[in-house]
Amino acid sequence: MAHRRPRGTAVHPRTHGGPTEDERLLASVEEAQELGKDAWRIFRIMGEFVEGFEGLSDLGPAVSIFGSARVGEDDPEYQACVEVARVLGEAGLAIITGGGPGMMEAANRGARAAGAVSVGCNIELPFEQGTNPYVDDALYFRYFFVRKTMFVKYAQAFVIFPGGFGTMDELFESLTLIQTGKVHDFPVVLMGTDYWDGLWDWVRDTMLAEGKISQEDLDLVLLTDDAMEARDHILESMSWSGEGGGESVGGDGAVSDAGE
Repeated sequence: MAHRRPRGTAVHPRTHGGPTEDERLLASVEEAQELGKDAWRIFRIMGEFVEGFEGLSDLGPAVSIFGSARVGEDDPEYQACVEVARVLGEAGLAIITGGGPGMMEAANRGARAAGAVSVGCNIELPFEQGTNPYVDDALYFRYFFVRKTMFVKYAQAFVIFPGGFGTMDELFESLTLIQTGKVHDFPVVLMGTDYWDGLWDWVRDTMLAEGKISQEDLDLVLLTDDAMEARDHILESMSWSGEGGGESVGGDGAVSDAGE
C-alpha cells in the first residue's frame, strides 16, 4: 500500500531483500497455491490506490516533472530543472516527482525554493532509492501502475527532462492517453532540445511519414530550453481549459480562487 511519512525526513522505503511486489505480480504463475495469492493481491493494489487518492486529492493545480535519476547538482540539466520547477511553483503550482535523486531532486528543490508544495511519489525498487531531502509530502508505492496513475490524475501537465527508459515510458504513456482522449487539455513539455531533437526527428520523419501518427499528435508536445516558455505554455493551457480543482490560473501566472 502507499505509505506517507512526516515532512522533513528522508527515508529508504525498501529495507528488505527478495523480489519487489511488482516482480511478484508479473511473475509467471503455475501452482494453484500461487494463483490464490495472485487473487488476494488485488486487495493490496486496491488499498494502494485508496491511499494515493486520499493523499493527493487536496493537492490543487500541479505539474509532474520527470527526468534521469543519474545526474548530479553540478549538471546544467539539474540546474535547469530547478529553475523550471521554481517558476512553476511561483506561479502557484505544486510539483510532483518520483521522489528520488537526480532530476527528481532538482524539481523538488525548485519547488522548495518557490515555497510550493513539493510531492514525491517513490517506488519500491530492487535497489534502494531514498527520498530526496526536498520532498515535503512523500508517498510510497509498491506498484508502478498505481504510481503512474497518480502522476497523471493529479497533474495538469508534464514537464520531461532528459532521461532513460523510465522517462520515455512516462512520455509516451502521456501522449497515448492524450491521443486516445483519456485525458484532455494536458500539455507535455520536453526540456532540452539538443537531447530530444533526434527522437523527435525520427518521430516526424518515420512515424508521421508512414502514417502511424497524425500531425495533431505532434502538436501535443512543446520542445524548449526556456523555463519561462514552458511555464507560459502550461499556464495558457490551464487558463482556457478551466482545470485546477476549483481554481483558475491568471495570465500573470498567479493562481486565484474561481469567481474572485
